[in-house]
Amino acid sequence: MGLLAPQAGERILDAGCGTGQLTAEIARAGADVIGIDSSPAMIEQARANLPGVHFEVADLTAIEYREEFDAVFSNAVLHWVRNADAAAEAIRRALKPGGRFVAEFGGHGNNRMVLEAVYRAMDAVGIREPERYNPWFYPTIGEYAALLERHGLAVNFAVLFDRPTALEGGAQGLSNWLGMFGAQLTAGIPDEQRKQFQNLVEQNAAPLLWRGGKWWVDYRRLRVIALK
Repeated sequence: MGLLAPQAGERILDAGCGTGQLTAEIARAGADVIGIDSSPAMIEQARANLPGVHFEVADLTAIEYREEFDAVFSNAVLHWVRNADAAAEAIRRALKPGGRFVAEFGGHGNNRMVLEAVYRAMDAVGIREPERYNPWFYPTIGEYAALLERHGLAVNFAVLFDRPTALEGGAQGLSNWLGMFGAQLTAGIPDEQRKQFQNLVEQNAAPLLWRGGKWWVDYRRLRVIALK
């Protein structure tokens, strides 16, 4: 939000707004903001939370806005968008000339220790080539800067940084996290092997990610500003 620095009177698109908490902050700054998300349930909750803000159910890669926004903002969303080229092109189209794109999402190395623990557990229960089930896009600074530049967005700030995060739920924290965020990753695990799989994940991850009575996720975030 500090990098976005929304101004009164600006028109801003919050791409992947979820339930609208950050959209509300943008609106409080006096900007005319639209929040979009591909989840109807998220948009329903956002509309209930903020009846005065415009929200739409929309796939970022398919939006049809053209030179309407002073800024496009996105937080913790773009690592879910596998077609990153389509997303970048949609963002470019939506921005006015000189408009800015401000985003933070999972970058190269995000969840690396969690993923390694999961892959080893998947292999142990007979899932071959487990990497092919990874639903996420975690680029390096160079990869993502080049991608944006191909679509007419000039990167003038980018940083990749570690943000280890403690999970709530005590001993169940990692299991809960995988249930919430890793459903696509673990969809191929047969029901009768779920308990064995979860035990293996925790055994694999514990030496690095269980500390002080809590599970930690090794988040690594990419933060970027680019101009059209």
